Amino acid sequence: MTALAIAGAGALAAHATQPAPPTAPPVPTLAWSDCQGGFECANAQVPLDYRDPQGKTITLAVIRKKAADQSKKKGTLFLQPGGPGNSGVDFVRGNYADLPTALRDSFDVFGYDVRGVGRSSQVECWDDPTYTQAVTAAKGVPGPDAYEPAVRQAAAFDQACQDRAGNLAPYVGTQYVARDIDLLRQALGEEQLTYYGRSFGSYIGTVYASMFPDRVRALALDGAYDPKHYSYQPYKYDRPQYLALDGAMSRFLDWCKADQATCGFGDGDPRAAFEKLKADLDANPVPTAGGGQANGYTLVYRLMFNINEGKVIWPSFGEALRKAQQRDNTSFLLRPPSPASFDFLNPNVVVECVDKDYPKDPALLKRQVTKNARLAPLLGPAMAYGPPTYDHQHATACAQWTGEHPSRYEGSYRAKGSAPILVIGNTGDPDTPYQDAVALSHELDNGRLLTFKAEGHTAFNRSVCATDAITSYLVDLKVPARGTTCADETQPPSSTPTVAPSGTTLGELRNGVSDRVDHMGVLRR
Repeated sequence: MTALAIAGAGALAAHATQPAPPTAPPVPTLAWSDCQGGFECANAQVPLDYRDPQGKTITLAVIRKKAADQSKKKGTLFLQPGGPGNSGVDFVRGNYADLPTALRDSFDVFGYDVRGVGRSSQVECWDDPTYTQAVTAAKGVPGPDAYEPAVRQAAAFDQACQDRAGNLAPYVGTQYVARDIDLLRQALGEEQLTYYGRSFGSYIGTVYASMFPDRVRALALDGAYDPKHYSYQPYKYDRPQYLALDGAMSRFLDWCKADQATCGFGDGDPRAAFEKLKADLDANPVPTAGGGQANGYTLVYRLMFNINEGKVIWPSFGEALRKAQQRDNTSFLLRPPSPASFDFLNPNVVVECVDKDYPKDPALLKRQVTKNARLAPLLGPAMAYGPPTYDHQHATACAQWTGEHPSRYEGSYRAKGSAPILVIGNTGDPDTPYQDAVALSHELDNGRLLTFKAEGHTAFNRSVCATDAITSYLVDLKVPARGTTCADETQPPSSTPTVAPSGTTLGELRNGVSDRVDHMGVLRR
């Protein structure tokens, strides 16, 4: 774990979340050095706690690739990945080549690891052996008495956070992330922010715009969050995500039944076959090449993330499910969560427990969690009663969270007076439900909604129509007309592909490459 850089001492001031700090924090000085592939890297010192802006600091790892012709560039484009927990450094390095030429020519492309993530003082509550033990013991089909053990396990996770990351966890919330971005904007010499944020990156952008509306040049928020539900009414945020994920899985199974020749899973009843497969793997886990075990929980965990690729991956799902039935551990759906996953999951839980205001009522927690599991029977029970992992499964941990959270954003999300902000939502998004994008576009004083009629998560580089609209907005500030809808999702191939379809992360998932890189996909024309 990266150590915190200590730039000075100073007692923490009294708790005050939103008021501006009494003195402005120093703008970081970025000493750039070559870090291969034409990229430059640096470190930025920012306040650990903005209530004490001259006190202790935390070091943020940053990266950029400069536009080839500096005389023609429009500024710097901030790229913010999803999560929370994905590395912004890896996001820029891994996706730069697939950006439209207009973006690479018009901007220096910039990213960074937010506080508590990756190279910026990675938060770790459970170590790798503890996380491995927890996900190995979890079930795809939890029993009727699964709730209480889940609550106890979440409490153990929380205690580990206080024991191992208590000096950092209070300060990883999105209010402080937005303040970091504003310091980095100044360090780069930008008068206003040009920003693309996907998934959780959309919430970071929303908070930035809400705090600094006059400093917005262009914000594209792809796979957007309903910020009020996320922050103030998290149970209302969680349930649509359970339903959206199960809805996407259900639509896949319906397609599989209708096109058995391509899907090839389920012998005419893929829904029943899927339920049986989860139970069979729980009862008799499959040994993996790395010496671990894959069970029904492993299957659910992998489906939850991979289904984000949309229809193009459906035939490969059919093949991977058939392999799982045959106990073939080369199925990418039988790859247990890895240490790279745990690097993502630790901050994913901690940031949301700091950001969200879950009621502390145990009876309400039980009602909400058990109802979520009941309403989303395909994938919901495994997540609701599993160990603390991803997004909509955080209630058991966050409702018991005891740490302070001065870095949580508490304020309006109107961004009054900002430039136009582009909000993008997919109608079949399994991760950030479409209604969240609609809600955000209405919440913002100057929001404009772009709709992508598609399965899968986010639109950029998955839709020519959406990518062109987002690029024109970021480069030339051209806002799509009201009601603009894109409907150019790549449809399922007519047979199971032997290689990863262009634009998917199937190759990385199948070959076991790092789980941490957040991929935009490759634009398909």
